[in-house]
Amino acid sequence: MAHFHTKIKKGRPYLYVREIARVDGKPKVISQVYIGSPERVASLVSGKATIEEQLKVESFGALWLAEQMDKEFDLAGIIDSIIPRNNREKGPSIGEYFLYAVFNRMVEAVSKNRLIRWYKQTAIQQVRPVDIEELTSKKYWDKWDRVREDDLQKVAKCFFEKLWQLVSPKEECLLFDTTNYYTFMDSTTSSELAQRGKSKEGRSNLRQIGLGLLVERGSRLPLYYTVYPGNLHDSHHFEQIMDEMFAVATGITDTDKPLTVVVDKGMNSEDNFTWIDQHEQLHFITTYSPYFAEDLAQIPLSSFEYVDTKANRRRVAEDKDDDCMLAHRTEREFWGKKRTVVVTYNPITARKKGYVLDNKLAQLKSELLIMRDKVKQDLPKWRDPAAVEKRVERLCKQLHLPKDAYQLSFTPTAAGLSLSIRKNATAVSNKRNSFGRNIIITDNHHWSTSDIIETSLDRWQIEERFRQSKDDDLVGVQPFRHWTDSKIRCHLFTCVVAMTYLRLLEMKLKSADINRTADDVMDDMRHLHSVLSFSNGRRQPHRRLETPSENQAEILAAMGYETDPSGVLQKVSL
Repeated sequence: MAHFHTKIKKGRPYLYVREIARVDGKPKVISQVYIGSPERVASLVSGKATIEEQLKVESFGALWLAEQMDKEFDLAGIIDSIIPRNNREKGPSIGEYFLYAVFNRMVEAVSKNRLIRWYKQTAIQQVRPVDIEELTSKKYWDKWDRVREDDLQKVAKCFFEKLWQLVSPKEECLLFDTTNYYTFMDSTTSSELAQRGKSKEGRSNLRQIGLGLLVERGSRLPLYYTVYPGNLHDSHHFEQIMDEMFAVATGITDTDKPLTVVVDKGMNSEDNFTWIDQHEQLHFITTYSPYFAEDLAQIPLSSFEYVDTKANRRRVAEDKDDDCMLAHRTEREFWGKKRTVVVTYNPITARKKGYVLDNKLAQLKSELLIMRDKVKQDLPKWRDPAAVEKRVERLCKQLHLPKDAYQLSFTPTAAGLSLSIRKNATAVSNKRNSFGRNIIITDNHHWSTSDIIETSLDRWQIEERFRQSKDDDLVGVQPFRHWTDSKIRCHLFTCVVAMTYLRLLEMKLKSADINRTADDVMDDMRHLHSVLSFSNGRRQPHRRLETPSENQAEILAAMGYETDPSGVLQKVSL
């Protein structure tokens, strides 16, 4: 409760409003606001000043939501049971350091250097009291330095087991994919995780760190995650973790229930699918690059037919039949066994890529005409046909065009060489015919074509998690401000927990018929403030919530809370 407190400095009284709460089991001042002289307070009480004066305004709603999502998990308790306090350790526990990092990732991700300043703008002391001055980047470094890799694995195992107990996954289909995050770590800094490799964001010049995620289809909840070096190919990492990951996956469902894992073409390898073939409970759905299956990519459209998917039904209802996806089903041998293959054709994608192809061909032709003039002028670097052909190949590679999109022919003349160019209609046509095609391969031979397609397309559910992890405000994995492998693992764990809590929040709100994204909800609730104020007629300062907006009140109600007329947050009486 807030109360007035007098300090005597050089014989003069100075008045403050103090709030006290228990931190680490001991009473501690969690908030102190300077008011002024006793005369000022007297004027407030007598009514000579304003009717109500706001002493302190702090962001409350989003942080309160974050704390609500942790109540059933008690992340700090899980961690502290595995990594207990030292005998002389004071201040927040290691588990609490993780928890306050998760809260920040759920609301407005900032660096550890800015964490104290950020928390001072929030009503954290009303949500979960803590000695804010202890949340320094140095203290994070010291605390997380005690977290060994095997300890963090135990923590993650306990966390996900708690999640499975609360949610009870029922889906027979899981989605696995990987992404990577670039860092600005110096090349001389020692790290096994931060390595140069193929960046999914086009930053291959920078060191990067890989993250693999297994989520349940439908709920989109993470069930398992893994951190790996940025230079390790996806298929090789998939091979390394298959035993552990699928032991986890089969452990959360009935032992006799078959599971299908949906992966991207990056995980394709004969060893990986041979392993899955030998596992009686596991099946797979993957994609395959049309570049490596030209016969499938060139199947005539007359062999394709309408497929009954949700997207197609929606397009038909909108009289957009020409935009409907088509499919061709067949069987082929892949990775040593006969598989069911579905080739899809998306006319919308094909048209878009066709426009891009036309623009690139026009650009290529323009460059070739310039080259032809240089050859004709007999310039020093344009006299060797082989060198000219290499330049054209490089240009085609840059434009992602077939190297034989145009055919070149050189003719000797009295002045030197003459270059003629002619479009290769066959090569361009083959390229155009492959547009909009996607190849799906599965060992679920009994599944319908529409089920195979719908399940494969649901990879967006895990891609959505990765997009959220790269959001600047929520989760915010990047930029990496940690440069040792142990701290990187701790940071990524807090991000995965934040992702999980945010998704659980979306599910809880949806059960109350509130279909909003976590990003939208958190942005809205950040603007619900806790106000410390003093009003005429009150003997003591008091705290209250701002009057919630309609949307904010709806969210509070979905969580089982409401504000009374005096602005006090309380549980809804049943």
